[in-house]
Amino acid sequence: MSSTPPTPAVVTQAAVRRLPRWALWLFCLAYVIPGFVGHDPWRSQDLASFGMMREIAEGRSAWWPLSFLGDAPDIAALLPYWLGAVTIQYAPGWMPIDFAARIPFALLLAITLIATWYAVYYLGRRPEAQPVPFAFGGEAQPTDYARAMADGGLLAMIAMLGLAQLSHETTAYSAQLAFTSLLFYAYAASPYRIWLPAVCAAVASVALALSGVPAFGMALAFAGAIARAIQTDAHARPWALYFAALGVAAAILSLQLGLWHAHMGQIPLDWITWRSWGKLMMWFTWPAWPMALVGLWKWRAWWRHLHIALPLALASVIVIATIIAPLPDRSLLLAAPTLACLAAFALPTLQRSVSSLIDWFTLLFFSGCGIVIWVVWLAMQTGFPSQPAANVRRLVPGFEASFSTWPFMVALLASAAWLWLVAWRAGRHRDALWKSLVLPASGAATSWLLLMTLWMPMLNYVRSDVFLVRQVTRYIKPASSCVSVHGISQSEATALAFHGQLKLEDFSKRSPCQWLVVNALAQRVFSNAAHAKQWKQVGSARRRSSNYDDLQIYQRVTVKK
Repeated sequence: MSSTPPTPAVVTQAAVRRLPRWALWLFCLAYVIPGFVGHDPWRSQDLASFGMMREIAEGRSAWWPLSFLGDAPDIAALLPYWLGAVTIQYAPGWMPIDFAARIPFALLLAITLIATWYAVYYLGRRPEAQPVPFAFGGEAQPTDYARAMADGGLLAMIAMLGLAQLSHETTAYSAQLAFTSLLFYAYAASPYRIWLPAVCAAVASVALALSGVPAFGMALAFAGAIARAIQTDAHARPWALYFAALGVAAAILSLQLGLWHAHMGQIPLDWITWRSWGKLMMWFTWPAWPMALVGLWKWRAWWRHLHIALPLALASVIVIATIIAPLPDRSLLLAAPTLACLAAFALPTLQRSVSSLIDWFTLLFFSGCGIVIWVVWLAMQTGFPSQPAANVRRLVPGFEASFSTWPFMVALLASAAWLWLVAWRAGRHRDALWKSLVLPASGAATSWLLLMTLWMPMLNYVRSDVFLVRQVTRYIKPASSCVSVHGISQSEATALAFHGQLKLEDFSKRSPCQWLVVNALAQRVFSNAAHAKQWKQVGSARRRSSNYDDLQIYQRVTVKK
């Protein structure tokens, strides 16, 4: 007999009742679609990535190597930009190109959720992950148990507070999340299937390398290979060799394409950095991380088995990468599928008191969030209550609220659904395995939906660079000749080209443009240049959230013959 003690999962057949598929699909759609519609490209990385896609689609950059005004893109990737460029090229004429660029990323988010569900499902089917058999029967059946665990894993992922915004951006990080999830699925499904996991692993390995993280992808491949190699089934080692070989092949491909880079910083040595990282870890992955810790502790005797070893190995690689990465929140995003899996395996071990605590905290937190969102929206529309209205006028000067019927109706339905879910959770399905994650996931999705409907005009007003570009085009009309740019970011350049319809040239090329736009941070260097006397400052443009002039606008004084 095996020395492994009985599993900590004590689950009855009644506890693995099926979550209605229509409800699960509707829930996922309500989470995926908001954030991809109804707004301009938002500044920083979202806008810069869209600008690179636009450069490729309109022929100003080669498909490889990529070039944005003579420089490499901010994120050294290929595949995410290609996806956006293809949809821009083939989008119908009536569709705005910024919306067209978001379509593949909405599909990538859908792939993330689907791959995570199936990864947890196959790990839940493992014999060593099954609940304790009862003396007289009545324990959960393997397939039903695995399905309930997968539902719980999906809900745990959607419930993570940090996932909403970053997963809805048109950046390489959204693609990295999708392909990490696909790789996770391939490892989990390999004991049960052959061709689909093999193809998914190959696609995900290459796609991660082409999405800007070849070193990270290779580390994931080796971690997955180790977790697979220590299993006892007959095909464990061939699969492990295959996964490791894919990681090496993808790394060689990225090296040949000039994409190899580690994107790593250094291990922080000061307490302030560690404290900031700890705070990020706590709120970004809430409520998955405490449940994941509970799951690891309860299943500690099974750490070598695939349902624990695989997500633990992958999550460890991602957490280590997050510690030394220059953008820790973007790296931590990739841990969502594995942390959700570990959180799901905590569900069969939770005591009723812990489950009730999660419900009460979630109820108070997300109900409070919903009330705040509605009160601020009411203040924007009517001026009452007066204090929130004054806060909006102070924080967002110049914003004029307007009423939109469809967003209001969607927000109203979402709020009604939240109230119904609270009543449903209190009165029915008390024994369902996934019950503890219904309110966290629905609360996070409802809050995100309310933000993307009721607050969307205000958020778009703040996050978009349309206002900045309008100030520039007061001096430079779109019908004018080219505009030289100096020291501006790729995000700012994209805003000028897309919103202002300006033809941009790199100032270092000494183009004969009549106009010049200089970032305020680069103005001192420009002013000391020998050719600065050829230009006269005629104006400036300032963001709403800035206390300094962001862009300086110059006009040529003498024109070269």
